[in-house]
Amino acid sequence: MAANGQRRSRQDDESPSNPNKKRKANKNPEKNLLFSLNSCSKSKDLSAALALYDAAVASNEVRLNQQHFQTLLYLCSASISDPSLQTLTVERGYQIFDRMVTSGLTLNEATVTSVARLASAKGDGDYAFKIVKDFASVGGTSIPRLRTYAPALLCFCERLEAEKGYEVEEHMEAAGIALEEAEISALLKVSAATSRENKVYRYLHKLRESVGCVCEETSKVLEDWFCGEKAGEVSGDGIGSDVEMLREAVLRNGGGWHGRGWVGEGKWIVKKDNVSSTGRCLSCNEQLACVDTNEVETQKFVDSLVALAMERKAKMNSSETKVDFSEFQNWLEKHGDYEAIVDGANIGLYQQNFADGGFSLSQLEGVVNELYHKSGDNKWPLILLHKKRVRTLLENPTHRNLVDEWINNGVLYATPPGFNDDWYWLYAAAKLKCLLVTNDEMRDHIFELLGNSFFQKWKERHQVRYTFTKGNLKLEMPPPFSVVIQESEKGSWHVPVASQNNESSRTWMCISRRSVLDSLKINGKLETSENGDSS
Repeated sequence: MAANGQRRSRQDDESPSNPNKKRKANKNPEKNLLFSLNSCSKSKDLSAALALYDAAVASNEVRLNQQHFQTLLYLCSASISDPSLQTLTVERGYQIFDRMVTSGLTLNEATVTSVARLASAKGDGDYAFKIVKDFASVGGTSIPRLRTYAPALLCFCERLEAEKGYEVEEHMEAAGIALEEAEISALLKVSAATSRENKVYRYLHKLRESVGCVCEETSKVLEDWFCGEKAGEVSGDGIGSDVEMLREAVLRNGGGWHGRGWVGEGKWIVKKDNVSSTGRCLSCNEQLACVDTNEVETQKFVDSLVALAMERKAKMNSSETKVDFSEFQNWLEKHGDYEAIVDGANIGLYQQNFADGGFSLSQLEGVVNELYHKSGDNKWPLILLHKKRVRTLLENPTHRNLVDEWINNGVLYATPPGFNDDWYWLYAAAKLKCLLVTNDEMRDHIFELLGNSFFQKWKERHQVRYTFTKGNLKLEMPPPFSVVIQESEKGSWHVPVASQNNESSRTWMCISRRSVLDSLKINGKLETSENGDSS
């Protein structure tokens, strides 16, 4: 009854005969103005929004708040792409912002971003950068983002004010904000235009780190640089003659780049072609690498896994048998001549009836035998399986002989109770830099260790997926090469260009010097952009 009474009370309040609540809402001019401004923002109607703002200021009855100003400034900044409105939007946007500051309202990231865009449209990169720096210095919960810095950086680059663009980048780096392709491409372009070859080299590597395939616009920036006169004058200062040093640097970095500077002399030849399914460039015949994580990243990853395991040991209660993860580390040190690590539980439970506790030892055996035969030296892989599961298998007379054989030959290691076996097979694969056979996506324990970008690269290089179709095993090995920018020890570059087509028809930029091409087999005449004769 009480609930029914409350419902009737609300209905009475909202009924036409008792419109007090509705009338009260209508008497709130701030809310009404914000609703109207949001409608203008959705329909991108700048003139109507400015008219509402002017009327509110003239009436002196509306107390403009942060949301009003934020919506107005966003609409102004969103309208600068229209040439017919650009002058108006910048002028009115500055007026609105001045009133906001005079009112003593707190700025947030969205507002600062809008004003920075207006300043950039006006060609005033200095003000766009200043307002971001001032905002960052205040601190608080609202902090600058990539979009907040981008207007100043892009403005400086477009106006060929390279040093100022570099200053913005340094400020972003100090704030922990990573550049994306548009910003890196702009910095690369201004560096090329102002003949800063070392900066061009640096931003080429930033592209390699941040982007898989470059867009057409970025590929044009690269082509213009390599076909330009200045690029042809850049020499490697003798580092190209130290082939062994470059080769060691490539290996230490995980393949695909050395990072030691320009190699070779003379004009560059830029060709556009495809790469074979095995990773061989059809232009210069060079084999592309399957790029791995570098030694520093990998060691950090290994150390993180050990720390995670040790932390788990410290949290174990007194009733649990405390096993030190170092036991496995020592065991692996003695037996660690493996080319592949196998996630035994993942394979044994694949497509099984979990409710009945099903575990297929035959599936696991099939994977182990296939890896043995694929190994060039007939090496057995290492299976990681929880001790409880191993004990159950040993209790089954049908399985006992095979499991005993695996244990005696160092093919199977039983992980102890209280530990996640994921830590064991991940540690082994990372430590030994070998393959890992599992369909586990590893979402729950990896990203917090080193971040998504590292682990995606590591998985691409090391993870082997599998399927069983009507009992037939298929292993999906890592790709033979990585679709990323690559720098060879010979000084050539290979750059994949983004495409909507399939991988086999992807266009790659093959960028080499004559001295490099002379040492490689040339595959026919191909589409070429050159500064000079390539014949």
